[in-house]
Amino acid sequence: MRVTVDLGRCNAYGNCVIEAPDVFDIDDANGLAIVLDANPAEEKRAQVQAAARLCPVLAIEIED
Repeated sequence: MRVTVDLGRCNAYGNCVIEAPDVFDIDDANGLAIVLDANPAEEKRAQVQAAARLCPVLAIEIED
């Protein structure tokens, strides 16, 4: 799985960090989400999917 964040859509709600803190963080410089692990282990799929689902602006994309 490959995870990306569309920075043009991100509004820094932080839901992704709450759901998958090993995969996402907030960049101190611009306040937007960053991907810490673009290719997380399969065991983290449920967390990453929850993060994508809970993103109010649908800025997270998951590719298989």
